[in-house]
Amino acid sequence: MSATLVILDPVAPRGQGNLTHAYQPLDTLAGKVIGFIDNSKPNFQHLADDIAERLREEHGAAEVIRHRKRSASIPATEEVLADIGARCDLVITGSGD
Repeated sequence: MSATLVILDPVAPRGQGNLTHAYQPLDTLAGKVIGFIDNSKPNFQHLADDIAERLREEHGAAEVIRHRKRSASIPATEEVLADIGARCDLVITGSGD
């Protein structure tokens, strides 16, 4: 009896589109506005507080903007995404617990 072995590659193919500025790395965080989208899980706010402090003190970030979602299971609102998109140079989304 012969057996067949099927190997699946779980890696998604790389996109073919052009990268936009949103995907370009920042040269520095100095003077930049950093945004946080808090998914409302317990303890993320504590992590975000610590990261925000380090970004300002050690890397010269100009401002940290925070938005908190109503629930971890729903996406950020259009208003939050518009605000983050208009004001932030970098966005960090987070999870706690």
